[in-house]
Amino acid sequence: MNYRAIITDIEGTTSRISFVTDVLFPYAAKHLPDFIRQHQAEPAVASELNEVRKLMQQADADTDSCISQLLQWIAEDKKVTPLKTLQGMVWANGYQSGAFTGHIYADVAAKLADWHRDGIQLYVYSSGSVAAQQLLFQHSDFGDLTPLFSGYFDTRIGAKRDVSAYAAILQQLQLPPRQVLFLSDVTAELDAACQLGIATVQLTREDQSAGKHKTAKDFYQVQELMQ
Repeated sequence: MNYRAIITDIEGTTSRISFVTDVLFPYAAKHLPDFIRQHQAEPAVASELNEVRKLMQQADADTDSCISQLLQWIAEDKKVTPLKTLQGMVWANGYQSGAFTGHIYADVAAKLADWHRDGIQLYVYSSGSVAAQQLLFQHSDFGDLTPLFSGYFDTRIGAKRDVSAYAAILQQLQLPPRQVLFLSDVTAELDAACQLGIATVQLTREDQSAGKHKTAKDFYQVQELMQ
């Protein structure tokens, strides 16, 4: 493959979309309220609650009001950074307790290992927090895959449909765009990346509507397309 770095999305790309909607989101919705009440005085949690208050535009909002807002964001699948960070903290407990493992497709585990062995730098870019990304790959169905990755990006670097986010990622990678490949199932994300000259492949595992990008059903087909 003629790429020095591959950036991959998670939902619909490395993992079933339903893993997030059917496992992670319900677990967070169930356990988030008690987690916040128990840990709200800890600096990391307190800081995120303050960010929630800023987004609510209610500086004096009490803990229950913040919890209600967070649960509403979960129900609406909002890509809100403090929500993603707090969800990651709750999911850490779930992974570590063995309540679930991170779903990864078998072809993903195999090809990530191959690409890493070939010297390609691997990165994740997902709307979930970096901590949540690391947890999923650390506690995956195929064991700890985190040693394969060179880095992680989340919404702190920018929204996934904004060209500026990919410009910021390229700046951190210090690579020309033609040497970077981005994998996602979402056409709008791929559109943003390709505006900068980044190579793209759309994963169509769950019959997503294809755009103008090359498409692949799995990571084996990605390999075939990019040779």
